[in-house]
Amino acid sequence: MASEPSRGDNVSWESSQGKVKGKVVKKLVQPSKIKGHVVAASEDNPEYLVRSEKTGAMAAHKPEALKKR
Repeated sequence: MASEPSRGDNVSWESSQGKVKGKVVKKLVQPSKIKGHVVAASEDNPEYLVRSEKTGAMAAHKPEALKKR
């Protein structure tokens, strides 16, 4: 992604089920737990919490995995 996403941005990403569309909920800059999985986010290695439009499921993704739409 050319520029980092911001809260509220509409984004898409690839999953094992194909392309998923969703919205950025927040930027993670410290380790967090999402659905029982520890996300090793930091200031130097941020991840983004996103919500799927279709299912409402939350997931964390690195900025390079997200595309603004």
